[in-house]
Amino acid sequence: MEAPLNNRADRETARRAAVSSSRALTAVLKYAVLLAAVFVILFPPYVVLLNAFKGNEEYAASGVFDVPNSFFNFDNFSMVFHRGDMLNAFLNTGKILVLSVAGNVLMGTMVAFALGRFDFKLKSWILGAYVAATLIPSVTTQVAVFGIIKELGLFNSLYGPVLLYIGTDVVQIYLYLQFIRHIPYDLDENAMIEGASLFRIYRSIIFPLLAPATATAVILKSISIYNDMYIPYLYMPSQKLRVVSTGLMNFVGVNSAQWNVVCAALLIILLPTTILYLFMQRFIFSGIVSGSVK
Repeated sequence: MEAPLNNRADRETARRAAVSSSRALTAVLKYAVLLAAVFVILFPPYVVLLNAFKGNEEYAASGVFDVPNSFFNFDNFSMVFHRGDMLNAFLNTGKILVLSVAGNVLMGTMVAFALGRFDFKLKSWILGAYVAATLIPSVTTQVAVFGIIKELGLFNSLYGPVLLYIGTDVVQIYLYLQFIRHIPYDLDENAMIEGASLFRIYRSIIFPLLAPATATAVILKSISIYNDMYIPYLYMPSQKLRVVSTGLMNFVGVNSAQWNVVCAALLIILLPTTILYLFMQRFIFSGIVSGSVK
């Protein structure tokens, strides 16, 4: 009996060793993929950081991956603010952000309130229309949209992009719907018994309880608007209406570009979104996860 027992123990030991080696190989591959992803993500900002502190002569004489002579050379950053009028660009971006995000949240919560609290015949058709609208390439509708904005007198003004950004996206609607469907309807009925109108119910009950979803929507929408270049470039060609994304064009010519100054401008533009993401990432993840779990 000892031989079969020994063979069984040997097989179990070999199986455990194979499982252990397989887990070790999986862990190595996992960390290798993660390291490759970190390199791909951090390498472009690293190159931008290196070249942002180089003067024109140093940039022309050195390689792209060479470390600058000094990280205390702020001439490029000074040029960005003076020549690129970056303060005015940040001001324009701030105005667009505040108006667009406020309108977007208002529209999104109202649409979710109507679709999540009331049953009517065209409810599924409206949801389907929102989804279908996202499947249409935006390039195919730009001629019509441009004509509408121009006829409204909003071309070359801050309010043209604001109107386009206010359009509620499907992700935001479904994020709000996931929250609003799990708010007890008894709260609405009790408020109606007390004589509250539908608008009062929305303002005093529904909107405050959607705060986690609103925080997530505000952060995601703000980053999207802040990084967008297409709409400001197309609808606000005036130099005085430049935003942070289109402000980079001040340093790029037809045949040449001051890449060291562009790198400095990129660092300045990246700082607000990076800080916002680092401090608000827990709200982003918690809002999305809570919405999916609900």
